Amino acid sequence: MKLRISQDKYYKLTEVYDMNELPNHVLKRLSDEAYQVRNKILELSFKSGGGQHIGGGMSMVEIMCYLYGLKLNLNIKNKNSFDRDRFILSKGHGVLGFYPVLNKYGFISDELLSTYKTEGSELISHPIRNLDNAIESSNGSLGHGLSYGLGISLGLKSLNVKSKVYVLLGDGECNEGSVWEAAMSGSALNLTNITCIIDNNRFQSDGPTNEIINCVDLENRWKAFGWEVIKIDGHDFNEIHRAFSLTLDKPKLILASTIKGKGVDFMENNNAWHHGRLTEVLYQEAIKALEP
Repeated sequence: MKLRISQDKYYKLTEVYDMNELPNHVLKRLSDEAYQVRNKILELSFKSGGGQHIGGGMSMVEIMCYLYGLKLNLNIKNKNSFDRDRFILSKGHGVLGFYPVLNKYGFISDELLSTYKTEGSELISHPIRNLDNAIESSNGSLGHGLSYGLGISLGLKSLNVKSKVYVLLGDGECNEGSVWEAAMSGSALNLTNITCIIDNNRFQSDGPTNEIINCVDLENRWKAFGWEVIKIDGHDFNEIHRAFSLTLDKPKLILASTIKGKGVDFMENNNAWHHGRLTEVLYQEAIKALEP
């Protein structure tokens, strides 16, 4: 099976790659872009001051770079078109893994990004819907993104529009009952045009997920709700590529094993960085640790 994937600036559907493995030059490009996004996460965190949701932003970077760099039928020319693909960040506190990606792929300017969390800025600590910025939904309270995405999916299906919807949740967010109401609805309605991704970094704000409401069996829980589940390493672009490339006759759930704080050794699997503050010394240490 072949997929049409692009290399040009706006990622139009121009080149054909195998669904099982990406070419080395594409892997290198995506890896370089993920490194650049993580650098920008650290920069924004330091410059804006105060506590920042760094850990959960760092864990989602490869998935985001793959989506915006290769997968989505979305570019700066069609961002308001009805037939665009939609991405919804349900774990809204993960904006540090979202805004730099929108900037990297041309949806928001350097100037706008530099206003992050300043007075009067459109870019605050949770996303605000603005299609001009390619932000599909406002999300702060957890547990609502999947329901929102299902509504869009159902509407697209009813109108026979071939666009796809992608929703990113956190594993701790799966404690919310509304997630499971949406999961039941998605399978009952057979919405095969939606893909849900869980950033399974095994931590939430209060600590390890297995010490709060144990999520260890998320795979079988989602299967029981009628979803096809694909488990992957959420930092491996080839595994990400294969999972997103599968065409299924059920709603798709990608359970992505990730590392909170990925890329900076003193942040990795350290839940102090769920919401932490970078001093100048720590910022310099983080930038150095991030270097390949």
